[in-house]
Amino acid sequence: MSQVDPSTMSRRRQIVETYRLTKQSDPSIGLWLLGSFLVGAIVGFAVFWVLPGTGVFGLVMAIVGAILGGTLLTMIVFGRRAQHAAYKRLEGQPGGAAAALTMLRKGWTTEPAVAFNKQQDVVHRVVGPPGIVLVGEGNVNRLRPLLVSERKRHERVLYEVPVTEIIVGDGEGQVPLPKLVRTVMKQKRQVKPAEITDLLNRLKAIDATRGKVPLPKGPVPTSMKGMRGNLRGR
Repeated sequence: MSQVDPSTMSRRRQIVETYRLTKQSDPSIGLWLLGSFLVGAIVGFAVFWVLPGTGVFGLVMAIVGAILGGTLLTMIVFGRRAQHAAYKRLEGQPGGAAAALTMLRKGWTTEPAVAFNKQQDVVHRVVGPPGIVLVGEGNVNRLRPLLVSERKRHERVLYEVPVTEIIVGDGEGQVPLPKLVRTVMKQKRQVKPAEITDLLNRLKAIDATRGKVPLPKGPVPTSMKGMRGNLRGR
């Protein structure tokens, strides 16, 4: 049975699917959400009970506050635990970094697998305020020549644009997958928003000199792109 693109799902179905996937690696998610709702409801009830005063109106407002507080805290906890579970599923899978990079917000453009070898080591390209960020995943020793080659390729055409290299992994000097998006976004802002469109157009000259490199085959989760709003707790 073919997998449905999460981006075409309704909001309700996305939440249900996100919960189902999260529960596979986080069986206690139901208890966490129940506990979060109760804590949020207690805090919300107390706050809204004090603010409007006592009486029937105060009780009604306190109940409304309890529902709002419980729902808000539940969604925050759900978003964080769902995101953690999603990264856990991605770790160690080919193309996991590309899937994680779909979590980048508006203003960032990701081009998966701009470089690739037979051993399934991959380099992805991210374009945003820091300039160009090359993200490698795979064997470190095989990745370094790939990254050097890509850096030189980009610098020949875009010599004035900063190029940053990141290798995904748990070794020294590497960035763990759960911290990848945060690390990319924390890079120093060196390109103005108005210049990014021109940068993307100029990158087409580089991409036109090579064929499209496919992502390595493997069970790469695709739910992060379609459900990134849910995973951010929104």
